[in-house]
Amino acid sequence: MSTLPASPAHRCATSPSGDRDEGLRVVRAACPHDCPDTCAMLVSVRDGVAVQLRGDPQHPTTGGALCTKVSRYLERTYHPERVLQPLRRIGPKGSGQFEPVSWDQALEHIASRLRELAEVDAESILPYSYAGTMGFVQGESMAARFFHRLGASLLDRTICASAGAEGLRQVLGGLVGMDVEQFAHSRVIVIWGSNSITSNLHFWSLAQQARRAGATLVCIDPWRNETARRCHLHLQLRPGTDAALAWGLMGELVRKDWLDHDYIQRHILGFEALREHALQWSAERAAEVCGLEPEQVRELARLLGSTRAAGIRVNYGLQRVRGGGNAVRAIACLPALTGAWREPAGGLLLSSSGHFAVAREALERPDLLGARRPRTINMSTIGDALLHPGGGGFGPRIDALVVYNSNPAVVAPESAKVLQGLRREDLFTVVLEHFRTDTADHADYVLPATTQLEHLDVLKSYGHRYWVANEPAIAPVGQARPNSAIFRELAARMGFDEPCFGDSDETIAAQALAEDPRNAGLDFATLRRQGWGKLAVPDAPFAEGGFPTASGRCQFVYPPDAQAGPEALPQVILPHECAQTQPELATRYPLAMLSPPARNFLNSSFVNVESLRGGESGPQLLVHPRDAAARELRDGQEVRCFNDRGEILARCRISEDTREGQVITLGLWWRKLSPDGRSVNDLTHQQLTDLGGGPCFYDCLVEVRGATQAAAGARAGA
Repeated sequence: MSTLPASPAHRCATSPSGDRDEGLRVVRAACPHDCPDTCAMLVSVRDGVAVQLRGDPQHPTTGGALCTKVSRYLERTYHPERVLQPLRRIGPKGSGQFEPVSWDQALEHIASRLRELAEVDAESILPYSYAGTMGFVQGESMAARFFHRLGASLLDRTICASAGAEGLRQVLGGLVGMDVEQFAHSRVIVIWGSNSITSNLHFWSLAQQARRAGATLVCIDPWRNETARRCHLHLQLRPGTDAALAWGLMGELVRKDWLDHDYIQRHILGFEALREHALQWSAERAAEVCGLEPEQVRELARLLGSTRAAGIRVNYGLQRVRGGGNAVRAIACLPALTGAWREPAGGLLLSSSGHFAVAREALERPDLLGARRPRTINMSTIGDALLHPGGGGFGPRIDALVVYNSNPAVVAPESAKVLQGLRREDLFTVVLEHFRTDTADHADYVLPATTQLEHLDVLKSYGHRYWVANEPAIAPVGQARPNSAIFRELAARMGFDEPCFGDSDETIAAQALAEDPRNAGLDFATLRRQGWGKLAVPDAPFAEGGFPTASGRCQFVYPPDAQAGPEALPQVILPHECAQTQPELATRYPLAMLSPPARNFLNSSFVNVESLRGGESGPQLLVHPRDAAARELRDGQEVRCFNDRGEILARCRISEDTREGQVITLGLWWRKLSPDGRSVNDLTHQQLTDLGGGPCFYDCLVEVRGATQAAAGARAGA
């Protein structure tokens, strides 16, 4: 069995200029993780071992800096617990008991089992993947071809951004917006639903440039996080009330006539309906719904209405509640009202991914389905789907699950159901992974996948406008293989002989970039030479309208109809679980729980890197002082956070950084690495968002008690 090289991660810290040393070569790379920054990186390699990783100083948004997580990437690649050869389960599901097998044995058995199931009904096979890598080669290319040719069930990949994405499409026509680099020139920056210091570090650097030039920074978030503490203003609204705040702002803009009437007339659809409805929203009404002071609403409206160079950086936190899609719709109306789109430093950015021209059909080959139209299963309800005799509620039972680039045992909502499904002895599960994650522990086969340093890829960004190339810096460690190679080999063993299954990784990377003016003539060969290249999109893309909607206008109403009434406007939809929508539930579980990302983790990635896990000091629960006093909780005490779906143990941190009636725990901890073997998603539910079918991770009621009090109560009841 192959072993790992001796700890290069420690050596890299002592060679900051190692690329000038004799015998050292520097390889261009790209961060593959689910983050808007998509950093360009440089990897220094000596004698086949990566010894240093750093941000590319020439890349305009990376600027030579990497986040805490990715700066430790060598520790991940050379981690002593890497899966280095195929493993076959020999114990009960979830026990983590495996034996090593050869690639031939593993692939032959997997192909044989999938063939048997496909001969009966291919829809009983489900791929499950998300953004463990954002690369087009190791993400949905050869894998998608394989499952399309097989006729497997389709997966609706909703778990992160689908609600906000659909909301933005309805208003702007796609995932389009400001060039993030232009925020450095904004006079007002609104950071809405984001802890940028943790989850969008390079945007924060641009915001600091603007601040030094006199810009006002505003944070809108239920949590006084690191970013909120460093902004001029913080609007600490109730979870799930963002649409109400947006309507309060629009009401102020209309009443004060802080509007660009020329832009409205030429480039907006549905203004009259919006104007009439906005007048029903006073600052007082919005403040009451949101738990704010009316003056806070008026002051933010004044800031937005008094300068066109006002940029709104929306992130995905605000859309992980029942009304999240409509909240994004409402916020996206604001820049068009004031004419902020006329300025490069004005407008809004949620995602830039729609500016890229990607040849998805060439990559994924949906034509391989032929006349078949398999069912689609929402990944956010995988718990119910695995337990339902009809899979996702229709069609055959799911009998095989192939997981890659994801860890559903931790990241999917309502974990108890997910785990129950994964423990089915009649479910054949294959997991492509770097480590023995909680999901991998439930697999029949674990196949060792390469990390970003070991394979070829090409990436776009959803936070900036640069294509980025990734070259393999080192040979695969142990027997690890790229995802593309694994699915290519499975296709061969299944007898799939279409030419596309012979495409090399270089060919697939070249196919990703569509021939389109937006791609500025870039091709993969150019990217390999340069490392990265920028799109040909105007700095102010909608200065003269031209939105990629059916009408060509910014659509305040949807479906787009000039005569549409208030029902077609963005709606205020309160959470599934709150006192207003479920008063009886709120009497038993009166605390709203939020579970934003921990600074040292990225979803469930990096949790097993000891140096990063140590920085989090174990699961914590932020509790407001008045809530703590009412429950006789002490700072540092172990507490039990629970509802009807499950419970977790955490260390109590009494803090005014959270609102009264709201608790916060940072995720996502692997179950096996948390003190009680549980995950915050033991508490979340599988109900979906208003648009896009997304999960409602931040729409969850709980109660908190001291762990010792709870144990004593249980003993007394017994």
